[in-house]
Amino acid sequence: MSTTEHLRREWTAFRSLGRLIALAVAGLTIIALGLLYAMGNRSSCDGPCPAVPTADDGSFVSDRFWFRHRELGEQGSITVRLTAMTGTITYPPPGHDQIVPGLVPWAKAGIIVKDGLRQGSQYAALMMTGAHGVRFQHNYRHDVAGSGGSVTDQSPRWLRLTRDGDTITGSESNDGESWHTVATVRLDGLPATAQVGLFATSPGDLTLHRVGLGGATEQVRFTQAVGVFDHVTVQGGAAGAWRSEAVGDDMNRTDWEKYHHASGSTEKDGVVTVSGVGDIGPLSEQGARVVENSLIGLVIALIIVIVVAARHGARTAQHSRSVIAARAAVVGGATFVTGLVAVGVVLPLSTAILKGNGIAVPAIPVLTTVRVVVGVSAVLALCAVLALALGVWVRRGWVAVLIGLSLIALPYAVATLPLLPDPVSEWLLRLTPAAAFAVQQTTVEYPQVIAHYAPSAGYYPLPWWAGLVVLCAYAAIVVWAAVRREPAADVDWR
Repeated sequence: MSTTEHLRREWTAFRSLGRLIALAVAGLTIIALGLLYAMGNRSSCDGPCPAVPTADDGSFVSDRFWFRHRELGEQGSITVRLTAMTGTITYPPPGHDQIVPGLVPWAKAGIIVKDGLRQGSQYAALMMTGAHGVRFQHNYRHDVAGSGGSVTDQSPRWLRLTRDGDTITGSESNDGESWHTVATVRLDGLPATAQVGLFATSPGDLTLHRVGLGGATEQVRFTQAVGVFDHVTVQGGAAGAWRSEAVGDDMNRTDWEKYHHASGSTEKDGVVTVSGVGDIGPLSEQGARVVENSLIGLVIALIIVIVVAARHGARTAQHSRSVIAARAAVVGGATFVTGLVAVGVVLPLSTAILKGNGIAVPAIPVLTTVRVVVGVSAVLALCAVLALALGVWVRRGWVAVLIGLSLIALPYAVATLPLLPDPVSEWLLRLTPAAAFAVQQTTVEYPQVIAHYAPSAGYYPLPWWAGLVVLCAYAAIVVWAAVRREPAADVDWR
């Protein structure tokens, strides 16, 4: 019997009313739960919510800081000496009952050249950070390390930004005489007159609250950074007086800023003090899990697929290898099409509903969307093939179902909930077939962004292609074991 005839016959055998209904329910579950998630999320603002800052590439960013600035022409520089950097952290653990002095690791104070005051506009900045030394950062995603240490444990640090047309160079010095270039970047389209000056900003203090069996949820507290500068010099192409204002419109609204220390800048005897809150960088958490949350029905669909495939595989145990191969192809193909339709429908619909409800949804590149739709469908199909092979191998349908659920669905479910300690969840998503569900991840880990990088927050320990390799390896091993157990009769691959 030819391969085509095998496939036709096995499709006829597979398409019983019960199996087709089960696959339909799996697909509809993905769609229904995804749409319920989208319809249940609405803007809570009184009136239109403030727009989320968007960079030139369409990505959401953080762009909130206090800015003491003036104009800079196409040729020029700013040089400062940062003499001190301090900060405040409100109600940190363990007691959560005090406001303490201190800096979060990515608090920032330094100098910046920016394309105007619009949030999301391009920039280049040289800064001291709370715990990562001098850094040169530009256009939100890019970060280059300078010298280590901080102004709290070393002598004051000299910082300089030099503009030559669209090219910005950041340099640092210990004494103001001998300079070291940290990095150079080209900001295409930087206007003839840009804004240059001093800034300070500080993201929230992130701590983890233990829940479940050792899992964690995030808690974020207000912080503020203060930079003290002297020897402030702007040369070349500058005009106008210094101005002081916030980039971002929600500063000086907290009780700490209102009643204790407002963000802003002051100057006395050539010493400039700038204090601010916020951050400049990628905004990885804003809408980052739209895809994952739209696919919350995936785990239920996975359970249905495993049950159907494993029980069908148990009925295949006494057949030849060619029949097993044909049934695996049919089950995998039917599951792939089911996933393709379900994921392809729910993602654009849930995105449209969220936007209509006033939720800021980040732009997802077309290739990423294709990867998610095709990748999730392929993962479901491979899980079906793995479950079918388990059924063939153990020859007991419900035993195969339990093994499949324990091997695939259970690790996926518990690892993506704040239930287990983060290291345990990460290893589950490295060593089990559930690693392949990294294909749905669209969140990006940035070293310069304070965030909870764990599976429960949408971060898988393996890249999507590596997770897919893990699942393929499991499927190949179990299929090989299942086929090896059967006699090599009636093999015809024409």
